[in-house]
Formats: sequence, structure tokens, C-alpha cells
Amino acid sequence: MRLNNLGIVRTNIQRPDPDDVERLSKFGVATIHEAMGRVGLMRPYIRPAYHGAKLCGPAVTVLLQPGDNWMFHVAAEQVQEGDVIVAGCTTESEDGFFGELLATSLTARGCKGLVIDGGVRDVADLEKMDFPVFSRAINSKGTVKATLGSVNVPVVAANALVNPGDVVVADVDGVVVVPRELVGAVADASQKREDNEEAKREKFRDGVLGLDIYGMREPLAAAGLEYVED
Repeated sequence: MRLNNLGIVRTNIQRPDPDDVERLSKFGVATIHEAMGRVGLMRPYIRPAYHGAKLCGPAVTVLLQPGDNWMFHVAAEQVQEGDVIVAGCTTESEDGFFGELLATSLTARGCKGLVIDGGVRDVADLEKMDFPVFSRAINSKGTVKATLGSVNVPVVAANALVNPGDVVVADVDGVVVVPRELVGAVADASQKREDNEEAKREKFRDGVLGLDIYGMREPLAAAGLEYVED
């Protein structure tokens, strides 16, 4: 009888339709988050390791132990073209779990990037490789390979639950997690929101005020807002 998820590698995970992932990749994190009903965000301390980093893809999840990156090497074998790695830890840790060598290994497997609730290093090399990384910290502190974690189990990263095969989208505005079974519907909702915002954008360009576009004048007056000429 297992008492925890440690020491498990799930080798057969379900991934969403690649066409739906491609459609979702056209939208920013803020749009997707709003389209889902303002849910799905990781905590804002997860930041791009370098300027311009962004990613979108199904998650291969990794559960790490503090100060130990062994499971990244196990996870590399499970990566398919277009996947991203999402790594959580059994407890808070900012050690430098990931760097250029692991990025080289994952790139060869078709991995499109990493989101980690932990530290990374070799940032200049990651930028040269154009391997997008979003992390809790940048930290040169090294790790060992000694303690079992798991691959492709549910993980919590920066307060967000990520299941294997969920789609993770990350850009300068943050990181959002889209449940695997909702990817197509969220892509549709994001397109609808984008179309609606473009219509409003045109009005703003023409000088129309948000007070009028959003019908704010009446509720503001009902709330007691007064205009006073001195």
C-alpha cells in the first residue's frame, strides 16, 4: 500500500488535441485567465528567467525533492514533441535545480520550456538557446541526485494544481494552467474575448470614454458620485 506519490513514473498520459493547443497559444495569459472566469493563475512570483520568454504546451509534471534534481533526468524520457515541463517541490526550495545541460537534453526531446516553483541557473545560456524558463528564483546553488520524487503525478506549483496533460501558458504577465479537457473550449472563449476587446479598442481609439462604453455613468451616480465645479 502506497502512502504517497513518491517513486512513481506514469508513462502513458493523455494530451489534448494539438490543434487546440496551437489555437490557445495565440492568446496571452491575461486573456486566457479572464476567459476561464479569472481562474488558473500561478502565483505572480513565478517570472520569466529572461526577457521575451514565453511558452505553451501540455505538461509533463515533475515532483522534486528540495536540493535534488534527479527526477528531471527521469522526466526527460517521458517528454514528447511540444511538451513543457512543470516542476513542483515537496517543500519550498529555491535551489538551482535546472540549467543549460538539462535544457540541452530536453530540447533534443522536443521540449518547449519549463515552469518551476524553484530555482534555475545558467540563464545567459538558456537565453542563447531560446529555451523559455519561468521560475521562482535564479540561484547558482547546485543540487544532488539522491532522492526519489515522481513524474507525471498531480503537482502543486505556485499554488496551482497541474495535472499531466494540462496545458500551461506562460508569458511576461504570468503563468496560467488550462485543464486538459477544457483546452478547446478555453481557446474558443479566448477568441471571443479577443474579438470583443478589439471592438472596444477601436472605440477607445476614436476617443470614446470607458464611462460610456461600459455604461458606468448611471451606476456611478447611483453610488453617489458628484461632479463639482469650483
